[in-house]
Parts: sequence; structure tokens; C-alpha cells
Amino acid sequence: MAKPTDDSKPTMASSAKVHPANDPDVDPSSYSLEKFRLYETRARFYLIGSDRNKRFFRVLKIDRSEPSDLNLSEDPVVYSSQEIKNLLQRIAEGNRATGGLTFVTKVYGIAGCIKFLESYYLILVTKRRQIGCICGHAIYSIDESQLIPIPHISIQTDIAHSKTELRYKKLLSSVDLTKDFFYSYTYPIMQSLQKNVLSMGEEGMPYDNMFIRLSVFGRDFSVSLVARRSRHFAGTRYLKRGVNDRGRVANDVETEQILLDEEAGSCRGKMSSVVQMRGSIPLFWSQEVSKFPKPDIILQRYDPTYQATKSHFEDLVERYGNPIIVLNLIKKQALSPKDYDRLGLGIM
Repeated sequence: MAKPTDDSKPTMASSAKVHPANDPDVDPSSYSLEKFRLYETRARFYLIGSDRNKRFFRVLKIDRSEPSDLNLSEDPVVYSSQEIKNLLQRIAEGNRATGGLTFVTKVYGIAGCIKFLESYYLILVTKRRQIGCICGHAIYSIDESQLIPIPHISIQTDIAHSKTELRYKKLLSSVDLTKDFFYSYTYPIMQSLQKNVLSMGEEGMPYDNMFIRLSVFGRDFSVSLVARRSRHFAGTRYLKRGVNDRGRVANDVETEQILLDEEAGSCRGKMSSVVQMRGSIPLFWSQEVSKFPKPDIILQRYDPTYQATKSHFEDLVERYGNPIIVLNLIKKQALSPKDYDRLGLGIM
């Protein structure tokens, strides 16, 4: 994903919070920007974000005059409904000679910015659906997304329309965000409950599901299950196995189960959380994809000091603390005792 320029704050598009100074009667949960409208001129995109009740508005400006650079800037002003209308009218009048201001689409968030050969693209969430709730915070899935090129067509070169560029765009379109991508405007689901509780009171949303109801002896509880997949050493099953030089293992998934006492209220009730992590065996090994159903295990190289394995467990201690308990999920029927020795499982 693209890195924004120093003067930009892309969190505004998905999770920034607006804090009006002189309105103590407003519910703080309404400060999150949840609804957006994208406008364009020849020189810029304007992403207008508002809270759920459309009382407060912010503006993100995206420059369109560079064919291969990404320049974002966030307007620090918090606008009212009438003020944002006046601003859009001034922008339209100021750009009348070059086509004026045009509405593009309704947006519910920016999934990211991506660049292939030349131009950057906006990946926008254009339709959403609430699938559950964690501690009173709504969790959404993506029903529809849209890829929009940032540079104006008048400055795009032939590279932007080349066969290679179109092939990359087609490959990206094969990633279905409607199946496995979830987000929240007010609850950082990329972090565990403990981290979110410890970070309460901090400015903005920190960075670093299924939902069911449960009744025990007539008392209602909520159980939320969240899985977070690591972006390090990522890949599909069999294509990525083992560990890399930095101690990152393939198929690293952190799973958290949150239990909330509904009797005391969604925001003030008693709660608990259990977190576990699963990943590939932290050694240098792989499997041949073409051989099914039981492809052979290939030891790619021998690490006499197990430095990558050591780095992996040091990372686990830093993330979760001690003790680290390892559960072997390999079927005994699949490997002989000799195979276990070859994989170095005796060091676990």
C-alpha cells in the first residue's frame, strides 16, 4: 500500500475522530466519521467526511496533477453542514473554467491506495453491511468496492493504459473484499480487547466476526470471535510454509474470543478475552504443491543455531508475554519419530 505524504492524515477517511470544543451535549460516539462523498475537479479529489448524524464535516484533499506521486492533505477545519455547502460552492465557482466540481460517488471508507506501474488508485468502500457488534461498537463488512485512478486522465501517460497495467488491475479485482474484510469506525478490531482497554483515552484510533448471543442460567452474554491474519510472510497454504530470516512464520493468525456480560450493558459490562495464535512450524521447510493429497516435507536449509526460530519466539514474548505454550497440531500418523527429529520439534 502507498505511504502518504507527511502533511496527510489518511486515518480521517476511516477512523478519525472529531472533538468539537464547545458542545458538551454531543454524544462522543458520534464524532467518528462514517459517511463520505467524493467530489472531483480537474486538479483535485475532495473527500467530504461526516459523522453518523451529519453534524460535523471534514475534508481530505487529493492532488490529481502528478501522474505517479501520491499527495494528500487534510483540512484541519471542522465544518458545519451549511459551511461545507458554502465550501463546495466556492470550489465549484473557482474551477468553473476547467469543468467545475463534479460529484463522483458515496463512500463509507478508504480501504487503501495502491500503485502498479505509474498511477495511484483509491480503493473505496461504496457499500457496507453491519454484521455484528463488539462491546457496543458496530462491525461492518464490505458489500461493494470501487477502484478509482487518482491522476486526471489528461496527464496520464500510455503506461496507465498498457496491457501490463490492465493485467495488474485485473489481478487486484480477483481479491474479493466482500468475503474476508471487516472493519469498525469506533473499535480497532486489529487489536485485542486488552490493548484497546489500555489505550482508552488516547487520541484517535490506535493502529498496531462472527457475533452470537449466549444465555447461561437465564443470563445473557455476548460472544465475539475475531481472527487477525499477519501481513508478514503471507501466502496461501502450501505456497508459504515455515519461517523467514526475520522469524515471521507463514499462516500466522491471531484469534481472540471476547465474552461480554450483557446484563450490565454493552459498554459497562464485565468482559474477558482469550487470545491464541497459530502459525507454521518456525523452521525452514516447504511442500511441493503439485503432489497431493500428502505432499512431501522439504527441508530447505539447516540452521544449526535456530536463529530464525529464536527470533520467532522472541517476537511472541514481546507480543504476548511469558509463558509461551506450544501445541503441536501435526497428525501423528503423518510423521514418524524420525520425521519429528528432522523438523527439530524436540526443541519446542
